Amino acid sequence: MPTFLVTDRLALRPFSEADVDHLLDLDNDPEVMRFINGGRPTTREAVRAESLPRFLRHYPCIDNRAFWAAEERTTKEFLGWFVFRPLDDHSSAVVELGYRLGRAAWGRGHATEGSRALIHKGFSELGVERVVANTMTANARSRRVMEKAGLTYVRTFFEEWPDIIEGSELGDVEYELTRADWQLSTRS
Repeated sequence: MPTFLVTDRLALRPFSEADVDHLLDLDNDPEVMRFINGGRPTTREAVRAESLPRFLRHYPCIDNRAFWAAEERTTKEFLGWFVFRPLDDHSSAVVELGYRLGRAAWGRGHATEGSRALIHKGFSELGVERVVANTMTANARSRRVMEKAGLTYVRTFFEEWPDIIEGSELGDVEYELTRADWQLSTRS
């Protein structure tokens, strides 16, 4: 399968039907899903019917997909995934950055490494003008990755979610990085 992006330790490749078990394992780890759905398990049917079609979708404005399976570069071990998704189907100006990695990859800098590489590719090759990312206010690890990747806090907001999970009363946070700020940071 062709690789979309390679870093020192990661290879980001397109998803395929063969990734159902990887996604099922990832989405059934209560700690991985703690700030997504409160740690509730998912089913194989949900992965096949809901997750995989999103991951296989083509975005014409970037002439590619937006979800990438993250593998350890040398061992090919599945670590999780990254998303770099245009918010408008017809424009790559604003993209959403996200990641979901298994616990074995936590604390090793993989989320930051993959995020920085996607941001670089977006600003240097894909015509991106602004990268945004959201997480629960309580998700300190994810917020730290956003900050280490160069994004800055924009706001705290509150939305109605179908399920109340621990920490949701604190709301969600939005972070961003503009092309102009990224260019300034790469010069220093």
